[in-house]
This record gives sequence, structure tokens and C-alpha cells, in this order.
Amino acid sequence: MEQARQLVGEMLVCCFVVVLLTGGFLAFFYTPGNQMVFYDGAYEPLRTMPMSAAYNSILEISFEVRGGLLMRQLHQSSTYLLVFGTVVWALLGRFRYALAMLCLGVLGGLSGYGAADDLLSGTALGRLPTPWWYGLHLLVAVAVGAVLVISSQREAARQPRTFRLVALSLGLTVLAIFWL
Repeated sequence: MEQARQLVGEMLVCCFVVVLLTGGFLAFFYTPGNQMVFYDGAYEPLRTMPMSAAYNSILEISFEVRGGLLMRQLHQSSTYLLVFGTVVWALLGRFRYALAMLCLGVLGGLSGYGAADDLLSGTALGRLPTPWWYGLHLLVAVAVGAVLVISSQREAARQPRTFRLVALSLGLTVLAIFWL
């Protein structure tokens, strides 16, 4: 049970690294903003449609940036895996860290959708400016990283990592991300 918990914890760290790297890539092309623009990108059915600058930049990432759609999908699937892995981690006995991670995961997902000006547009939460959602998303990422680093260090102090454990966690993480 101890090794399974440590394996899941290492997988969470790997997932977080993927979320961080893909999020960094996406941040280079993302434009947070609520100002209305007319879409003039590659996706023909949406041409001349009014939309927010944030949503316009997401469409540009998806259709015009090389590898942009793949990065968005990797970011989303590894985020789902991070939240699901946290639930498994909690069931294996890491309640203190898992509760913080679950709360941060829900907040991170909500702020991600808010930054995309996607599902929250017509709700009361959609009235917040998109840059606030983007800033909240970045703040949550830092908090998740801090929780993972602290718990990983404490776990490694009790039971040192082995090469086999690290290789297995990397392999299972890659498999799980591409399976979702």
C-alpha cells in the first residue's frame, strides 16, 4: 500500500509537470481580454463572428498554431488525470494533501474555463474580467505545485525513491495521458 501511494504521488508530480509545460506553451499564444473582436482566422464557419479576444486567441491556438490543438488536449487530459489521481491518492491514505489538491483542482478547472471565456460566459461568474480568471489560474498552478513538492519531499524522506519507481511512474503517466 505504501508503494502504491508513492507511485500515485510520483504520477501526480509527472502530470503536474505536463500541465505546467503545456500551460506554458499555451500562455505564449493566449490573449486574455473581454474586448469584442471579429474572428478572421482559419476556421471558415466562424469568420466575421463577434467574440471575445480570449476566445479568439484560443481558436487561433487550436487552428493556426502548429501543435496548438495537441497542446490544448494534453493540457486538458493531464489536468483530468491530475484530479482523478488525487482522488486515488486520497483513497490510499493521503487525506491531508488530497483535500487541498481536490479543492485546488476544482478551482483550477473553473478558472481555466473562465480564462477561456468558454462555458462561464452567460453566468454570473462570467462577469469577472477574463484576465482575473487567467491570473487565478496561474495562482492555482503555483499552489498545486507547492502542495505536490511538499508532499513528495515528505514521502521521499520516509521511503526513498528508486529508479524503478520513477521509471514506472513516468511510463504509467504517459500511458494514462494518451489513453484519456
